[in-house]
Amino acid sequence: MRALRTITVTRYVTPLREGGSLPAIVEADDDGLYVLKFRCAGQGPRALIAELVAGELARALGLPVPEVVFAELPRDLARTEPDPEIHQLIHDSAGLNLALDYLPGSITFDPLVHPLDATLAARILWFDALVSNVDRTARNTNLLMWHRQPWLIDHGASLYFHHAPGWTEEPQRAADPFPMIAQHVLRSRSSRLADVDEEMSALVTPDLVRELIALIPESWLAVDGAPDAGVLRAAYERYLLARVAPPRPWVEEARRVG
Repeated sequence: MRALRTITVTRYVTPLREGGSLPAIVEADDDGLYVLKFRCAGQGPRALIAELVAGELARALGLPVPEVVFAELPRDLARTEPDPEIHQLIHDSAGLNLALDYLPGSITFDPLVHPLDATLAARILWFDALVSNVDRTARNTNLLMWHRQPWLIDHGASLYFHHAPGWTEEPQRAADPFPMIAQHVLRSRSSRLADVDEEMSALVTPDLVRELIALIPESWLAVDGAPDAGVLRAAYERYLLARVAPPRPWVEEARRVG
């Protein structure tokens, strides 16, 4: 059974203000540094669900993603924070959050500077089209170069269908061709998309999807007005399995604009 480590945040180090939801570098009880994503920031727990499911799906597909961990955030850390916005964010998000391993010395991927293998580029594009990731553009690549290798970060904007009221009752959403893939930073480097499609789709099995959805904490599903957690888990599973089932119109869309 797939599982994630849980760390406890011991120190708030610094905010990352380039992120709209004010993620932060924090230190944890294992002496490691992490990028913390707050449960009560931006789009709330649904952004953490997207970060968790998409990030672990990318890892299962063999893509380079920093370790994703659950992060317990003590409310007491808010006491010493002078910035009122950050103080409120820490206070409101106390409890279970999500964090990614911090990659010290990493730099933002520059498509004009950094070479990228064509097969890897195609696999990243395929994955982003699968999870409807709107946030891997030339303006904001959400790719880091670390030890001369690219790393995928920030998947909270993926699976955006789950922000729409009544999404669990609209199975046709899985057939969305995702025209926003035209803005993807790697679209011109993904000539091998057709070559990787069969390989990648075969990896997204019902067992894998079930394991990924089982990782979602119950408390992140129990938001005001949401259906029962079991209903939501089943809906996420149906969506991802329908999304990867042939004929996959989003693959054809990605090939068309590449």
